Amino acid sequence: MLSPVLKKNDKQARLLIFVVSFVVFAAVVILSKVKLDVDLGFDVHVFALINAVINSCVSILLILALISIKQKRYVAHKKQMLAAMFLSILFLVSYIAHHLLAGDTKFGGEGFIRYFYFVILITHIFLAAIILPFILFTAYRSLTGEFEKHKKLAKYTWPLWLYVSITGVLVYLLISPYYV
Repeated sequence: MLSPVLKKNDKQARLLIFVVSFVVFAAVVILSKVKLDVDLGFDVHVFALINAVINSCVSILLILALISIKQKRYVAHKKQMLAAMFLSILFLVSYIAHHLLAGDTKFGGEGFIRYFYFVILITHIFLAAIILPFILFTAYRSLTGEFEKHKKLAKYTWPLWLYVSITGVLVYLLISPYYV
């Protein structure tokens, strides 16, 4: 097992995690209602492609981290999870940039694919909106050396995070033909 990196302070951690989660959620909601008319000289939908690439990398890192922990390769697991968290921060910046610069895109598919898209989109948005505090609490439990609590939380956090990252890529693949 690894040594704790953080000193345990549940009250302070809880407050920080909830504040960060609320601020991120509020920023995404508020900024999604804003569109900047700025000509950057390139197709701003490149940010959506970057998002899909980042989500793909996060998915791969999450799977590698699961394999690492099952093989008791704790240092590798920690590095992979921290990399997934770092990429998720980059994703958030790119996601906000894309929506600020490109606005909304209407899905143009019909029939079964339309229903499939909206089921994926709705579940993706809902879980993406609630996953951040779970990720942060799970990381906190690990970084304070509370590995049993970390493991219990990770049983729920990991599959939800993986689902969000994979469906993020799927949403991009389904909506990208309708970018104007």
